[in-house]
Amino acid sequence: MTQGYCVATYRLHDEKADFHKKAAGIAVGLTVGSWTELPEAQKAHMRKHLGQVVSVDVHEPGAGEPPENRYADISIAYPDVNFSRDIPALLVTVFGKLSMDGRIKLIDLHFSESFLAGFPGPKFGAAGVRGLLGVHDRPLLMSIFKSVIGHDLDNLREQFYKQALGGVDLIKDDEILFENPLTPIGKRVEACMAAAKQAEAETGQKLLYAANLTGPTSKLRVRALEAIGAGANALLFNVLAYGFDTLAELAADPDINVPLMAHPALAGAYYPSPHYGIAANVLLGKLMRLAGADLVLFPSPYGSVVMPREENMAIREALLTESAADYAHGAAADAALSLRRSFPVPSAGIHPGLVPLILRDFGGEVVVNAGGGIHGHPMGTAAGGQAFRQAIDAALAGRTLQEAAAEAGHEALKAAIELWGVKS
Repeated sequence: MTQGYCVATYRLHDEKADFHKKAAGIAVGLTVGSWTELPEAQKAHMRKHLGQVVSVDVHEPGAGEPPENRYADISIAYPDVNFSRDIPALLVTVFGKLSMDGRIKLIDLHFSESFLAGFPGPKFGAAGVRGLLGVHDRPLLMSIFKSVIGHDLDNLREQFYKQALGGVDLIKDDEILFENPLTPIGKRVEACMAAAKQAEAETGQKLLYAANLTGPTSKLRVRALEAIGAGANALLFNVLAYGFDTLAELAADPDINVPLMAHPALAGAYYPSPHYGIAANVLLGKLMRLAGADLVLFPSPYGSVVMPREENMAIREALLTESAADYAHGAAADAALSLRRSFPVPSAGIHPGLVPLILRDFGGEVVVNAGGGIHGHPMGTAAGGQAFRQAIDAALAGRTLQEAAAEAGHEALKAAIELWGVKS
């Protein structure tokens, strides 16, 4: 049972259930459907399709805990022979109808070696993105287009230029900027990349622009190629709206030769509940990396849309780990994990005063991502980016932001701290 199986782990809450019996029911019910009623001859034929209970770890409520806190972590191995090598088939197998069966949450997935082999993963990964930018010695900085609906190309170009002057490494579209008559993706890319070139002439800094790839699924490839033809050097994608396999096809396409940035839109419908859905480390970590996201956005533990820190750390581990044992089951874990690492991008409510926290929690392999923390700077958008760069430099040097802000030439950081403060 060590090869040819993908293993799903669930947390099942129930005050009275026999969890071992429940686990056995899942293993049979989601694979061959029934077992004890089958004739022995048929069992021999069906055994290769039968799910296997790997483990059942029961947590009984302690003194003072309510009985509804009783749960078990149950791991079930599903034979590869039961499903095709695509993420939808796997998810429907391990959590399709089971997701509607009471208080049960999918908290982890381990893939077989053969399943992993069907996914090349990120085309660039964190190292490749750094290579495109020529930045290897610090966290990256990203800015977000804001207030873009209803604006024309001239307004977008001007906003892009101001962001680029601030020293950011990446600029991404807002995820709600769809195809529209005012700023169609081809013309939008041309205008913004012209602004990027103008800013680079002044700052000497390269920049990636992630244009939002949208439209009917059947036309995504054509639209992606249109954007790349217009000069796009990255693409933003609302993965959960379109599906993991759509991302996987885009990532595997040799003609789509730019980094893909995964946005977490709709993720709140899946991960926040302790009793239902799919855990954040699976949804925004393992599956995003497996499907080919080079950069993955998710709510930070600090800002306006807060995710618990332990969930952030679990996503970070899933995106950056190089241990095959964290991804593969059994003997497959002996194989080297070939998936490139994806850049974690904690987001929402980020301002310069949070930079030391971000670097403490995520280390240097992180993208610091800000919208209002750049555009809302009292000295303007360019100063917003400069404040972040000054905060990153100070944190890497082991200095407090207050010390750095007191120096000449650090007025942007000083103004940001006065407005938002410093959190530790």
